[in-house]
Amino acid sequence: MPRGHHDKLNSTKAASSMECATAHLSVDFIRTFAGAISGIASSIVTCPLDVIKIKLQAHGGLRRQTTSSRHLYANQGLLGVGREVWLEKGLKGMYQGLGPSVLAYFPRWAIFFASYHRSHEVFDVWFDAHSQWMTSFMSSLTAGTFSIAATNPILVIKTRLMSQTSISNQTYAKPAWQYNSAFDAARQIFIKEGVLAFYSGLIPALLGISHLAIQFPLYEQLKRRFTGSGLGEENEKSSYNILGVLAAASISKIVASSATYPHEVIRTRLHMQQSFRSTTSAPPWYSGIMVTANTVWQKEGWRGFYAGMGTSMIRAVPASVTTMLVYENVLNVLMTPKLDSNSKLEEKNL
Repeated sequence: MPRGHHDKLNSTKAASSMECATAHLSVDFIRTFAGAISGIASSIVTCPLDVIKIKLQAHGGLRRQTTSSRHLYANQGLLGVGREVWLEKGLKGMYQGLGPSVLAYFPRWAIFFASYHRSHEVFDVWFDAHSQWMTSFMSSLTAGTFSIAATNPILVIKTRLMSQTSISNQTYAKPAWQYNSAFDAARQIFIKEGVLAFYSGLIPALLGISHLAIQFPLYEQLKRRFTGSGLGEENEKSSYNILGVLAAASISKIVASSATYPHEVIRTRLHMQQSFRSTTSAPPWYSGIMVTANTVWQKEGWRGFYAGMGTSMIRAVPASVTTMLVYENVLNVLMTPKLDSNSKLEEKNL
């Protein structure tokens, strides 16, 4: 910040230290930072459920088990799989993949929220004031594309780490890999499978933008109804913000997850397929979205597309609530003193 600008701000009556600190920060930086913090918080809160969800999604995908063992694994559900993970590795097992999970979600949400607001400003010009839903819809598609494409390699590593079992586990067939860390996973994937393996599942992941295109327009509409303000907007009725954000985040996530869940199962299977193909001469189960969808349908029926959905919904709601609450509050904490400092500087200059 220029020295003269800093001196003016410090000399302004009642200028707080937070106002001085945030005065030189750009709005884009604040949105990016708030998005990153929300991604980190969400990853930590929901990592154990994420581990269980991925194991349930992948139960029939990579392991060529007998029919009885596969169904036994599938039917364990949330508590059964959670118990299995705990017995294998304890607390460490519940948080395996936390590193890449944080590395995946903090840049994803940082990129998403910054891109979303920028896109919103552009589409606001394109669409009239009565097309808030269309503006939010197009902004979600744009921001989702940027964020998912940028973080897909980290998501592949995270999926591999979370889906592996311990070497000592004799109940189920072991996966075709065994990684010691996120770095070890990245190294092995690069050496054995090449760069393209990091982008396996990218197309179905991009199809998952439909999830965001449902969630965020609905969230904006619900939050406006409950609090009188949209995403990242200030509201004088601050006492209603927490409950409003909680309700809007929960409802929008439930609706979006229910409508688009099958693509997550397909994406998880494709993330895992590359390693299976590199370690066996047997024909692959999955090769592309349509083949994967058909294989799941033939071998597991319609229920295969919703494997782990119960756990996913239990995870999805607290993840969404955590993300939105942290984002909205961090944004408010930083934007409010910044706007106040700008206002005081304008008064000083008059």
